Amino acid sequence: MQKKDYVKTLTIDNQKYDFYDIRRLEDQGLADISRLPFSIRILVENLLRKLDGNIVTRADLMAVANWQKHYDAPVEIPHHPARVLMQDFTGVPAVVDLAAMRDAVKKAGGDPASINPLIPVELIVDHSVQLDFHGTDTAITDNVDLEYARNKERYELLKWAQMSFDNFQVVPPNSGICHQVNLEYLGRVVMKDDSGKNPLLFPDSLVGTDSHTTMINGVGIMGWGVGGIEAEAVMLGQPYFMSIPEVIGVKLTGSLKPGVTATDLVLTITQILRKYNVVEKFVEFFGPGVKQLNVTDRATIANMSPEYGATMGFFPVDEKTIQYLEMTARTRQAEMAKAYALAAGLFYTGKEAIAYTDVVEVDLSAVVPCLAGPARPQDRVVLNEVASSFSRLLSCRHERDTSIDNLSQFLDESGSVASRETQCTPSGKESVTIDLNGTRTEIGDGSIVIAAITSCTNTSNPTVLIGAGLLARNAVKKGLRVRPHVKTSLVPGSKVVKDYLKDAGLLPYLEALGFHVAGYGCTTCIGNSGPLHPRIEEAIAADDLTVAAILSGNRNFEARIHQRVKGNYLASPLLVIAFAIAGRIDVDLVTRPVAMDPNGKPVFLEEIWPKNQEIADLIQKHVKPEYFASEYAHIFSGDAFWKALTVTRSVTFAWDKTSTYIKKPPYFDNFSLEIVQADDIKNARALLVMGDSVTTDHISPAGAIPQDYPAGLYLRKNNVRPKDFNSYGSRRGNHEVMMRGTFGNIRIKNQLVSAKEGSFTKKFPEGKELFVYDAAMDYMQENTPLIVLGGTEYGTGSSRDWAAKGSSLLGIKAVIAQSYERIHRSNLVGMGVLPLQFNDQDSWKKLGIDGSEQFSITGISDIKPQKQLQVTAKKEDGTRREFCVTAKLNTDIDVQYFIHGGILPYVLRKLLKQQTGQNAGATQSKIK
Repeated sequence: MQKKDYVKTLTIDNQKYDFYDIRRLEDQGLADISRLPFSIRILVENLLRKLDGNIVTRADLMAVANWQKHYDAPVEIPHHPARVLMQDFTGVPAVVDLAAMRDAVKKAGGDPASINPLIPVELIVDHSVQLDFHGTDTAITDNVDLEYARNKERYELLKWAQMSFDNFQVVPPNSGICHQVNLEYLGRVVMKDDSGKNPLLFPDSLVGTDSHTTMINGVGIMGWGVGGIEAEAVMLGQPYFMSIPEVIGVKLTGSLKPGVTATDLVLTITQILRKYNVVEKFVEFFGPGVKQLNVTDRATIANMSPEYGATMGFFPVDEKTIQYLEMTARTRQAEMAKAYALAAGLFYTGKEAIAYTDVVEVDLSAVVPCLAGPARPQDRVVLNEVASSFSRLLSCRHERDTSIDNLSQFLDESGSVASRETQCTPSGKESVTIDLNGTRTEIGDGSIVIAAITSCTNTSNPTVLIGAGLLARNAVKKGLRVRPHVKTSLVPGSKVVKDYLKDAGLLPYLEALGFHVAGYGCTTCIGNSGPLHPRIEEAIAADDLTVAAILSGNRNFEARIHQRVKGNYLASPLLVIAFAIAGRIDVDLVTRPVAMDPNGKPVFLEEIWPKNQEIADLIQKHVKPEYFASEYAHIFSGDAFWKALTVTRSVTFAWDKTSTYIKKPPYFDNFSLEIVQADDIKNARALLVMGDSVTTDHISPAGAIPQDYPAGLYLRKNNVRPKDFNSYGSRRGNHEVMMRGTFGNIRIKNQLVSAKEGSFTKKFPEGKELFVYDAAMDYMQENTPLIVLGGTEYGTGSSRDWAAKGSSLLGIKAVIAQSYERIHRSNLVGMGVLPLQFNDQDSWKKLGIDGSEQFSITGISDIKPQKQLQVTAKKEDGTRREFCVTAKLNTDIDVQYFIHGGILPYVLRKLLKQQTGQNAGATQSKIK
């Protein structure tokens, strides 16, 4: 097979372009391409284009070209993403790793400059801005001011990387959210390589160091989130090894009813697909309903792929894709994308006969207004049941003395309490009166204290933002105001949003309700909601109030949004404003008024809800291509703060030993070209024993650093004042902070210290209660290996590589759980931590294990993919419990990564054994 035989030429505006035509495989009788899902077709093109007989073999190509609906065992293929997308929380540690690798190569006698991205890498600084200020026209300036003061060292590192690495671009702070910038500007749809006689066209594809990278699937671009260490390997020229996925087709029929938003739709899809179980699968949307959704609606659905568990939620390129490229001032890219997709068989018409692994049907006309909460995105609650659902959950919490996030088991599909056995009598504490800057207000259980229009999930969608502006206009005209105890904010994912809201005359109405633009970044959605008023925090703590937050985001895990807020609800921007005006979450906005006007007349939601046609008319008139062209023309330049950062270009980074933000990591301290053979685990102790749905937020929190926790104590010891702690997320360039913060969520529940929340455990055999970090260090002094026991969906949530890095640095050798979320499993492997899965219906509970045992795991020395290993749990009385587990090393490359102690040692050994200093990326440097 000669891949040159599959090259065809097309002409666009008198320019000839080459491309690889995968349909030639069908013409030759080698594969039935026309039956393949579009997402699989893109993989086929990728392997055909990269076919070299070495890394990508004919067998690899044929395996994916002859895609099967089901696979009895994983079939591994090497995928080469065209680019890498990063954000600063995950990007800073990745840059730190690359800088440390340069030092390691230099120490080994190689060329440190050989550690350099070979494909385009684009890092958007969006995770650091916090909402210390809100509700004024100076809030954005004040927040950015403080952002630079807190993060100067981190930003200097990123600017150094931009200057010192090739193919590495940084979108500076205060520019937007990475996924929205990717959707509106960076996404090419079709890439172009100018290194040949004719430019070569091929599908845009990427991996990103954020789980919501999938948002780009809405515009027909293949991409998903990976751990930072996997992304580092890809940017250094390594393929992304993956198992050929099953593809679940989601057939969309009908159309959304008036008043129903894309947010309502994605929360419904999330509930349906999480229940169906699409973990480690591709989801591809098709059917007549797809044509009823514009790209920004599709992007909202694709964004929440991690929440419904899929690797990605893909919408193929069609006419709506081309229209969106034109709307966002990418006319030339639109022409190229249309011509290429049509010529290459990658343009969706709706007439295709595609074979999917299975088909799930969703009727758009059946979707109703809804929220999701109080602690998981899949816990959908229809609008007219929010009040009763919250009231019953609150009562269950008081009667069962449990936390909100443990009550999701009591919800049925509608958000109601699931059975009579779990019914609890509605109750709540009496409200307390507090003084807020001279204004008296009441708060109690159910009070909303945070209302945030935030997150790329929704702020990329003009329909819901114009709609929110119109709802605000209608509310203001009726004399309605937001309650004083509600912290309001509007933080769009790009500056274009402010342009069109201002042009439409809607921004003043949003500001009248306190929704001033307070920044351009992730903020509340990732826990950077900033402080509440001290009187509010005091009242919550004093009376153990269960207050609520409502946001237009994608995640709502307990303690993620704010450590004092226990009930967190996801909703459309329109409902965020409506509930902010109501001031409470336990209000039925379908039958009860939102509020009373100044004359005591009730105002109902239907009176202020905008009409679909008015929204569409304003979008047509005010969402202009010139706004996109203007804002993105200088996206890499940065503001005056960024330009003022003084940085010197250099091959290796100058580490500052006094820094508490950036430290050289220890991963390569004892690096050797020789591999240390993995051995069986003997007499390990359980550091933690946990239940279901342990998130990466639990394992590696991103928010505030408690001053009495190990990370806070470390910072105080290094003369950092508590007010200058910043957040865990901002300290990810310092392993000393992050390993102390591992399993540091104040709401984490370790069964070894049952009924107590927080970063605590028992150290055995003494049974002494310690912080998790302190116990791990004691075990390390004793040379005692550690394991973690978990339940289902271990590691759900963000693509947070520090959840795996921190686990490794604490001395954890293996995790045994009932199931894993895709990205965290990969991250564990990438850090040399062995993910193991209980067999069948086994769990630590069913096996009678309580965590006090000593654990030995045999069969590791000759590990293979999916190998059965033997675990022996020896109790204190000498009795033993033996059981089998499955090694969740799914492929041969997983095994190699594990044997090498992780991805980075594997890559470093490979690079050092090659000829250094060669320009391996010469042919790829012209990719655009």
